[in-house]
Amino acid sequence: MFLALIVSMVIASAWSNPPVSAFFHKILDPALDPLLNWNVFWGMTLIVFILTLVMTFVQKYGTDQETLRYIKKEQKRIQSDMKKYKEHPEKLMQLNKEQMEFMGKMFKLSMGSIVYTAVPFVLLIRWFGDYFATNEFLFFGFMTWFWFYLLASIILSSILRKIFDVA
Repeated sequence: MFLALIVSMVIASAWSNPPVSAFFHKILDPALDPLLNWNVFWGMTLIVFILTLVMTFVQKYGTDQETLRYIKKEQKRIQSDMKKYKEHPEKLMQLNKEQMEFMGKMFKLSMGSIVYTAVPFVLLIRWFGDYFATNEFLFFGFMTWFWFYLLASIILSSILRKIFDVA
């Protein structure tokens, strides 16, 4: 996981080096340019949908879903207990400690999928930055590509996670 993050950071920082960005443009331009040149809004929506779908599948099949569901269930139970015992600081501290243990486990389990998606995500963000630097376009008349991507991926991710029952 740490290696994937380092590789992502190296690619992101090396992007301003013309041979590096030219290499990745040769790969990404033929695949993504036609969609965005056809229709920026629908092309970007389709790209975001495909990326979100891939990331949803990676999260579903790259993590232990049963353990994540169990942890989420336990966290809800702890939160409920914390509301009950908010007048008892010693019990609250014990519950808080228990919740922190579950958060660490959940973080460790869910971060495994980053290994598979970090590098492609960084490449695409950098590529989008280059594309929209030369092709200025505002989604809905006021939103830059980054905010559109962020908003669309949040909406599509929540829909796809429900459809595919991802914890």
